[in-house]
Amino acid sequence: MPALSTGNQVSMDSRTARPDLDAIKRLAAVATIETSTREESEIRIQARRVAPGSDVYIPWLPDSSWRDIVAVAAELRACGVNPVPHVAARRLLSREDAQQYLSALRGQAGVTRALLIGGEHSAKRMGFAHSIELLESGLIETHGIRSLGFAGHPEGHPAVASEVMDAALQRKIAYADEHDLEPFIVTQFAFDHRSVLSWLEHVRAIGIRAPVRLGVTGPASVRTLLRYALRCGIGTSLKTVAARGPALMRLIEKGGAEDVVRAVAPRAAELGVIGLHLFPFGGFELSAGWIAKVAAEGL
Repeated sequence: MPALSTGNQVSMDSRTARPDLDAIKRLAAVATIETSTREESEIRIQARRVAPGSDVYIPWLPDSSWRDIVAVAAELRACGVNPVPHVAARRLLSREDAQQYLSALRGQAGVTRALLIGGEHSAKRMGFAHSIELLESGLIETHGIRSLGFAGHPEGHPAVASEVMDAALQRKIAYADEHDLEPFIVTQFAFDHRSVLSWLEHVRAIGIRAPVRLGVTGPASVRTLLRYALRCGIGTSLKTVAARGPALMRLIEKGGAEDVVRAVAPRAAELGVIGLHLFPFGGFELSAGWIAKVAAEGL
């Protein structure tokens, strides 16, 4: 990775700066996306909306079991795309449960890349209280995972101090490096480009060198996006929306996070941002179409 700048470029206003179209198109050309469907017919349709071999992430929905995720992963693999399932530590009931899940992902869907998250706290018995416990159990690398993603939070976490988040991410990346797991980071979505750039500069300054996928939202209604923002604790972004009012709301509804993409793209190589990751809150087809359009035309 090129040397990282410490210059104060966060103050750049993406609304007036000239967009780097080539850099934007490069980020979109290798974008990843999530699917929330569990219907085989819909999975086949969605697989045709992305390039063959593309990474399609499978979130662990509240009403789903790991067996549901394995079934979706297997169908995606059969359709010629690469499934990237979420591995939510708190949703696994025991070490044996984790072994069964990871074994099924590898055996039935050929999974080699996954996203490790803590997951929501559950009233049920939890085998792992934190994602780091599952990671350091050694189960992940012994079940064929070769590339492992971790969550990044440019606007912080509503329940965890930033210093704690930093230390946890450093520890996870260090473990992955030591065990040949090819770590990467997928960020939570945000609409405030200054927060995103500040966070990227910060993680590089504290020695984290893992490549980053920039989480952005695809086209969706403002009401839908604000609902997800509230659920995910995206505080700075909500303040940005309030401050800029109707103009930003129209921008968000049209394209999700164009401000963020325009601001980050010129510094993507410097900051180790390797591509976009789409949260398709407004629907998979709309987001897949947005990716294709931006990859061809830029923003």
